[in-house]
Amino acid sequence: MCGFIASFGPDINHKGFEDALDHLKRRGPDAKGIWSKDDVFLGSRRLAIFDLNERSNQPMKSICTRYILLFNGAIYNFKELRKYLIECGVQIKTFSDTEVILELFALEGPKMLQKLQGMFAFVIWDIEKKEAFAARDPYGIKPLYIGSNSKGIILSSQVKTLLSMK
Repeated sequence: MCGFIASFGPDINHKGFEDALDHLKRRGPDAKGIWSKDDVFLGSRRLAIFDLNERSNQPMKSICTRYILLFNGAIYNFKELRKYLIECGVQIKTFSDTEVILELFALEGPKMLQKLQGMFAFVIWDIEKKEAFAARDPYGIKPLYIGSNSKGIILSSQVKTLLSMK
């Protein structure tokens, strides 16, 4: 299992964000990643399963560099979706389900959710539009917690990280 936290809003406490991300260490001991710009902070703790290479670490940026993904879960049909993306001309560089979600979103937008089979929660940041898209599997197997404080909106795969952001 992996863990992530996404924070959107002005005056985010950098130290608070780092501390919140550290709460997720047991969920993702293999890698830690942070992407931030302006009022957006994206952080991930990774448990490497499908593609052990660091090229599959998160936050992951799309090939077109417009989208950034945080993901927790497993996409059971990612090999078929990977093949579909390649047939559509997308140049896939990993063997991870993470990249499949990201590039499928870049290709089809939110309607790509209909193709995903698995348990998942994710957040995708659109750098151009400056907006986030978040989703979880229909059964809620992988949680997606959403909270707010005086500084903005916070999304996470674990409720303790929301509570730790002050």
